[in-house]
Amino acid sequence: MHTTQLDPTLSQTLAAARAPGLTLVIGNKNLSSWSMRPWVVLNAFQIPFQEVRVALDKPDTSNNISRYSASGRVPVLLAGETTIWDSLAICEYLAEQFPDEHLWPRDVAARAMARSICAEMHSSFASLRSTMPMNIKGSFPGQGRAAETQADIGRISEIWEECLSRFGRNEYLFGDFSIADAFYAPVVTRFKTYGVVLPPVLNAYCERIRSHPAVARWIEEALAEE
Repeated sequence: MHTTQLDPTLSQTLAAARAPGLTLVIGNKNLSSWSMRPWVVLNAFQIPFQEVRVALDKPDTSNNISRYSASGRVPVLLAGETTIWDSLAICEYLAEQFPDEHLWPRDVAARAMARSICAEMHSSFASLRSTMPMNIKGSFPGQGRAAETQADIGRISEIWEECLSRFGRNEYLFGDFSIADAFYAPVVTRFKTYGVVLPPVLNAYCERIRSHPAVARWIEEALAEE
């Protein structure tokens, strides 16, 4: 489905990364929640791409990322001479380029809801991000339970319950796997790492997300990282 390039010196040139097709530049799989989202989308919908992984929190991280994007952050999608940065922008670009894959829900109301909850995930839940950073290898049950974080957990639970009952047929958030599920997949990993207790229907949803082939592969490769 995709090939991975892990040269720690990143000796490949930007021209090579801009070869025909798609190249997704990401950070460490154990820690980079933003990178996880478009990577899962690409894999879930079997869209071919090459992967370039940049080690985060290293002295040369900023210089290495700057080879691909002026934003100084990952993920970055290279599509020929076009550069798309930011996970939501990448997913919107993919939805436009591959309309037959239906990355967003087909129903208008469901699609509007899916976009809304992705935008909320994109711009909100600052306390959850701060007190419960993604760490797939870690296990810290009970940690990070600031009042603001509990409020974030409550809001996410509310979103999931509404989507599953209204659109999801108690499968994925909108029935079929979509960008919305990929956007909340890093939260699913956080809830496992920090031992967040959820109602049975939401626990079952988390299990389905972790078992999805694309998510399971990301988790497996995160656990294997040095």
